[in-house]
Amino acid sequence: MKLKMIKTMAVALAVIILVMAGVGVAGVISAQAADTTAAASEAAAESNVGINDILGKAIGAGVAVGLAALGGGIGMGLAVGRCGEGVARQPEMSGKIQTIMMLGLVFIETVVIYALIISILVIFVL
Repeated sequence: MKLKMIKTMAVALAVIILVMAGVGVAGVISAQAADTTAAASEAAAESNVGINDILGKAIGAGVAVGLAALGGGIGMGLAVGRCGEGVARQPEMSGKIQTIMMLGLVFIETVVIYALIISILVIFVL
C-alpha cells in the first residue's frame, strides 16, 4: 500500500513539473515573439509591445502557478484520502502513516512553491 501511494505521488509530481515547464516555456516563447515583432515595427507600435510583453509573461506565469496549484491540490487530496484509509484499516500504525503523509505533503507543496518562484522570475527577470 505504501509503495503504491509513493508511486502515485511520484507520478503526480512528475506530471506537475512537466506541465509547469511546458507552460513556462510557452509564456517565454510568446513574450519573445512579441519582442521580435516589436523590433520590426514602427516607434508608435513599440509602445504597445511593453503591454504585450507584460501580458504574455503574466498569462504564462498565472497559468503555470494555477496548474501547479491544481495538481498539488489533487495530489494532496489523494494522499490524505489514502492515508485516512490506511489509518482506518490499521489504527495502530497511525503515527507512521501520518509521518509519511506529512512528508509527502511537504514535497507536493514544495513543487507548488517552485512554480511560484519560477513564475515570479519569468515576470520580473525575463
